[in-house]
Amino acid sequence: MIDYIQEIKKLKKEKNALILAHYYQISEIQDIADYVGDSLGLAQAAAETKADLIVFAGVHFMAETAKILNPNKKVVLPDLDAGCSLAASCPPVDFAKFRVKYPDHIVLSYINCTAGIKELSDVIVTSGNAVQIVESFPKDQKIIFAPDKNLGGYINQITGRNMILWDGTCEVHNQLTTESIIKLKLIHPDAQVVAHPECDGPVLALADMIGSTTAMLKYTEKTNYKKYIVASETGILYQMKKNSPEKEFLVVPKDETCSCNDCPYMKLNTLEKLYLALKIETPSIELSAQVIERAKKPILKMLDISKKMGLI
Repeated sequence: MIDYIQEIKKLKKEKNALILAHYYQISEIQDIADYVGDSLGLAQAAAETKADLIVFAGVHFMAETAKILNPNKKVVLPDLDAGCSLAASCPPVDFAKFRVKYPDHIVLSYINCTAGIKELSDVIVTSGNAVQIVESFPKDQKIIFAPDKNLGGYINQITGRNMILWDGTCEVHNQLTTESIIKLKLIHPDAQVVAHPECDGPVLALADMIGSTTAMLKYTEKTNYKKYIVASETGILYQMKKNSPEKEFLVVPKDETCSCNDCPYMKLNTLEKLYLALKIETPSIELSAQVIERAKKPILKMLDISKKMGLI
């Protein structure tokens, strides 16, 4: 029987490897990762690493971002099928045609998109910096926002903008309903509702706090409430409970069958797959030099704006 945790630690040291993990990964992977975070933090960690090998415990677009920022390093993803419904909702060929309709608009794209969409973008944003980056542009700047219409709609509401929105959503967040939240709230009237801006408008209207995974984590840690209803992916509850063991966290369920809301793609990664990816250094992310060159510019623009604004 292989002790995957010990073998991963051993291989990581031998290969000078960095393990990056998103908050939505299973708890065992979060515990063994060198860095656990949301898309903004992971992009920054990937940009700054001195490791020779990056193992990305997340989904495909995240590993692509790491490769774009580290073209000379090998980047592996434990399961190549770990995709993203939101990224898949915005095919580059279709988006290119869409963009042509608005020649006087710049394109801000949520980082949850493919390298092909990043190539077509002027600036990349994350849920943790999107509002601030949009506000960094003049009020009269015309903007296309892709691919998440829920996040884009939330930003429009907060900023008073009228960005053109691509019609894409995250199936994990978009499936959450007001009915599920209201039912939990009736049972737990003293609970605070925290929600990710990838949820749709009616769900966000019920939230006491709206923010990225990192923002939600900090909010639940620093506020004095004892109970929280969380409208996001189940994986974030692990860090919330670690940071605030005395508090109660209830995830908004996707349906009546379970008290969970798991991303099927995030949960494809396992300790065994992580071990194998580290050992045999495959499946690796491969992108052409041309794609990397074009896709890197809007990511670096995001990091530059974020640093100037004190967001990272």
